Amino acid sequence: MRLLDRPAGRRWHASIVHLGVTPGGGLANLRSVPRVVLLAGPSGSGKSHLARSSGLPVVALDDFYREGDDPMLPRHPALGIADWDDLDAWDAVRAVHTLVAICTTGAADIPVYDIAHDRVVRTERFTAGTSPVVVAEGLFAGEIAPECRERGILADAIVVHRKPWKNFVRRLARDLAERRKPPLTLLRRGIALWRAERSVLKRQVALGCRPMSAAEVRHALAAMAVGPPTPA
Repeated sequence: MRLLDRPAGRRWHASIVHLGVTPGGGLANLRSVPRVVLLAGPSGSGKSHLARSSGLPVVALDDFYREGDDPMLPRHPALGIADWDDLDAWDAVRAVHTLVAICTTGAADIPVYDIAHDRVVRTERFTAGTSPVVVAEGLFAGEIAPECRERGILADAIVVHRKPWKNFVRRLARDLAERRKPPLTLLRRGIALWRAERSVLKRQVALGCRPMSAAEVRHALAAMAVGPPTPA
């Protein structure tokens, strides 16, 4: 199912009830562990750069894509490649599981994904240290905002709002430099994403993300680095 076809209020409760964190119970009372800032935005909007430049610990949610041999990984009917813009290409259950672990223990093992080869190449140990928040950034970050809020681990949910043509240029330059896919495929995908971008932004807002410019995101993250924010 395509991302824009999903009901904006969808919860992942049925799949992640095994995590051991009961709905409504949450982790908001545990002040010694971090909470999560979800940073969403269209591909090429600069969310990864904004997250890394904040100085806060960062979890790259795009590393939770399904692997190429996973039968649940959707394929793009026109481009013939994995459809990275389909929500079913992303393992939301594993992403939430990992964030809950970080907010419970301060650490978790996270995958490192290679899009060019459609697979996880290794896992790394992530530690939050003494930071009051962890930034979890990715295309589908907003999709888990309702669940993270219910679990009591959400500090904030933000979506980067930039002009679509700027995102198109940034995305194409990045994807070509990283040789993610053949150039023509990247160009065709970029045009399709450009056309859908306003709908993507509207959906993220409906899921509970606050739209912000790049400058506003920098200011918000800098403020959160100073001290623990109040739960979202």
